[in-house]
Amino acid sequence: MSLFINAGAQGLLWAVMAIGVYITYRILDIADLTAEGCFTLGAAVTCRLITGGVSPLVSTVAALGAGLVAGLVTGVLHTKFKIPALLAGILTMTALWSVNLRVMGKSNIPLLKKGTLLTMLSDMGLEKDVAAIVAGLILTVLVIAFLWWFFNTETGYVIRATGDNKNMISAQGVDTNKTIIIGVMLGNGLIALSASLVAQYNSFADISMGIGTIVIGLASVIIGEVVFGKRNILHSLIAVALGSVLYRIIIAIVLKLGLRADDMKLISAVMLVIALCFPGVRDMVTKNLKNSVKRGGSQNA
Repeated sequence: MSLFINAGAQGLLWAVMAIGVYITYRILDIADLTAEGCFTLGAAVTCRLITGGVSPLVSTVAALGAGLVAGLVTGVLHTKFKIPALLAGILTMTALWSVNLRVMGKSNIPLLKKGTLLTMLSDMGLEKDVAAIVAGLILTVLVIAFLWWFFNTETGYVIRATGDNKNMISAQGVDTNKTIIIGVMLGNGLIALSASLVAQYNSFADISMGIGTIVIGLASVIIGEVVFGKRNILHSLIAVALGSVLYRIIIAIVLKLGLRADDMKLISAVMLVIALCFPGVRDMVTKNLKNSVKRGGSQNA
């Protein structure tokens, strides 16, 4: 049972990151690799501020702001300077490696014996993983509620329309550059916010902790969509959050079966490949079954 509690705690803390990836990948239809550096940025800002005596809540909000700025840089590079989205994300991610080292001052910042949002809950009598579940659940619900409201506003509809058909929405006189920048900022802000809680849960920030973030985020998005579907924006957001939890549970089970933690990146990549291939394989099998039934009916006739 403790295995699933720990996996559920981590899944909820990473769920907001997966939602951030969903915004850029699914809604804007942009392959944004800023997530790799932005995740570390959120953790670095939080840990540096907390160790400097700043309150955990202010430090968490600061991480959100840092992520918004990182997204702004990528958005401007892509829209104003016409750099392809993939390359713009890579440039920002690369630059953030040095920025993160500057922020941290060293490659690792521990939070031992420092107060965090999770220790506040632990002081109320909750165990660490239970406190993480409560914090992650509250944050995930608030983020989903906000995004559900936001994407049903005029600006939200325009952002969704930009991802669906940029040329069409541009013909309506909409400044798509602005909507893309807002979407990329929002996605990376949520990624940094998630990293802030993950760092407070792990009690440290490390310069390499963002490596593989985009794969984890995409795996959560795809798994959520495959398992839970995507009928509307609210359903999709919930599915992505649940996909993050399911991803962590699968990882925990696989590691429990004997695979080493060093294989985690490989496991994540394999899971993503399976999730991406599943819809196509399912459609192919369904088509073959229908053809078989038709041929059987023709022969009987």
